[in-house]
Amino acid sequence: MMNRLRQYFSAPFQLVLVISFSLIAAISIAIGVWAISQTIGDYLSDAMNERVARDMQLAQSFYNLKLQEIEGGAARLSSDPSIIENIQKLSNDGDTARTIINQQIANYLSTPGLGGNQVIALLDRSGNMVAGQYLSSDGQPQTLDLTGNWKKLAIIQKTLATGEKTSATEILPSDFLAMVGLADQARISILDTPKASPDLFDIREGSAGLGLVSVAGIKDQNGGNIGAVLAFHLLNNDFTLVDRIKEVAAIDTVTIFLGDLRVSTNVLTAEGDRAIGTRISEEVGNVVLQQGKEYVGPAFVVNEDYVTRYDPLRNHIGEVIGILYVGARQASFQRLVNSFNQQIVLVAIGTVLLTIVITTPVSRAITRPLDQLKVLVSANRRVADGDMTVRVPVKAGGEVGLLESSFNTMLDTLQNTQDQLVQSEKLASLGQLAAGVAHELNNPLGTILLYSDIIKKETDPSSPHADDLAIIVRETKRCKGIVSSLLEFARQNQVVAQPTDLNSLILKVVELEIKNCESNSVQIHLKLYPKLPKIQADPAQLTQVVVNLIENAIDAMPDGGSLHIQTSQAPEGMVTVEFEDNGMGIPAEHLSKLYTPFFTTKPVGKGTGLGLAIIYGIIKMHRGQIFVHSEVSKGTRFTIQLPIKLLGVKTNNQTNFNILETIE
Repeated sequence: MMNRLRQYFSAPFQLVLVISFSLIAAISIAIGVWAISQTIGDYLSDAMNERVARDMQLAQSFYNLKLQEIEGGAARLSSDPSIIENIQKLSNDGDTARTIINQQIANYLSTPGLGGNQVIALLDRSGNMVAGQYLSSDGQPQTLDLTGNWKKLAIIQKTLATGEKTSATEILPSDFLAMVGLADQARISILDTPKASPDLFDIREGSAGLGLVSVAGIKDQNGGNIGAVLAFHLLNNDFTLVDRIKEVAAIDTVTIFLGDLRVSTNVLTAEGDRAIGTRISEEVGNVVLQQGKEYVGPAFVVNEDYVTRYDPLRNHIGEVIGILYVGARQASFQRLVNSFNQQIVLVAIGTVLLTIVITTPVSRAITRPLDQLKVLVSANRRVADGDMTVRVPVKAGGEVGLLESSFNTMLDTLQNTQDQLVQSEKLASLGQLAAGVAHELNNPLGTILLYSDIIKKETDPSSPHADDLAIIVRETKRCKGIVSSLLEFARQNQVVAQPTDLNSLILKVVELEIKNCESNSVQIHLKLYPKLPKIQADPAQLTQVVVNLIENAIDAMPDGGSLHIQTSQAPEGMVTVEFEDNGMGIPAEHLSKLYTPFFTTKPVGKGTGLGLAIIYGIIKMHRGQIFVHSEVSKGTRFTIQLPIKLLGVKTNNQTNFNILETIE
């Protein structure tokens, strides 16, 4: 088994790649899983908080609708003409008037859709109950016993004093509830609850009731206050409101607290009973009851974790007397998170295994080009031994193939550079030879020219020797010209550089050559870059370059034509000047010999073959480049690139050139 593994992972480097890729994938996936899990967890947590906020809004809406329903009943009955008329008759015909009033109340309580467990009592101006009906949870109205005075209840006292309608959530003490037979319903046994405060928030908890109360004043025709209608819904041990909120609004749990005691809820205990009599935790009670703020967050409610919201309930004077609670079970939320985490873990494991499967052949493909690198190393050693003919086959792709191509290109460049160095050495040797030959020939030629010219002048023009003497003088002058070119070629060993305006230099040369162009029907078109910077150059030598290239272009267009001269600032740190004609062009086989001294395609007597060699030497001494592109019968373009600043060349900053305007 181990041998098979070693054979499959043939190189240690391949095994390292597989392990590395797998580790990178595992680490990346682990970080991604953690980040995604945190993000999803935060998102779901926010979603749950938003849900309970929405649930609370719905619960408050149902709660307020119930209060408005009770308030509407009190207002309706307080403005009923029959009730107003008969309450004034109680002192004269009490039984009949009371019967009519109770019938009106019963008619209202029998309204379809009106919830049960409601009390409506008619109070006189002293707060005594003079009539009343109780609508039980089974929907049957019952006449109340006429006992007791309600004026001590603050909300009733306020309405009897001002005649104003008042509605709120109120605590109803047990002695008041006893007057209407609801004291037993309000009574709740307080159960021991973990995390609850050691002290009750309100000492009346367990005996008093929490009710939705509305009191509306009854006024006579003159606007005098003659009594009040008291309507309330007792919430203790009544689950119609919390169950309706749960069913209609799709809320998991709803609870109404009197102080910190649950008096109406659909939260269930472990035994499946409603958690009536349990109390809120001290932590939540401090926030909601003591500080009067809402509480939002996870909480342990009775026997289960919930995402909860608790809002304070206030009486008619703004005191916190209870709590409205909504909660969403965390179990469903946690199941979703756990399911997601399990899926993520499975995906992570599968991804790591898939990474191993994929990276094994990939690593083999990566390590295969290493053999080509060995070929490159061998070729490099041969080059180091001086063999410039070696080339490597480009077999691999990607970076290794690019390296192989670059290696071959580098060798081609080295070969060209070597050829240029050989050419430079040849030119240098020819320059030394030309200097010696020119100095040796110059004086004898001068003597020959002097005496032949004297003899020509003394000879009769009709003499048969006159033409011979003219030929001697002409050819001697031609030899002198060749010797002068040799001297110029030999003197290319020093550049006296100074700030030079190349555009200005070209314009001056064109002005001198314009007559020669006109006589040969050649038009010169200039396109000079207006912001061309001054360069460090030898203006005399560059003038010679421009003159030679213009004259060569004129010679290449014997029937006339166009010469385009263009300057530009490119590439970086250099300037470029181009000379392009539409003349005869240069055959491809001659392009490699252009800069060879004494090579010329011109007829005998028309050129020495030194012009382009001199140009090449000048450009190279200026650390520049010269390129030629030519097609027969289409023309030739010479491109010269010169550096703006010369390094290691003698400079002279004394000369200034005037900048001339660009000619388009």
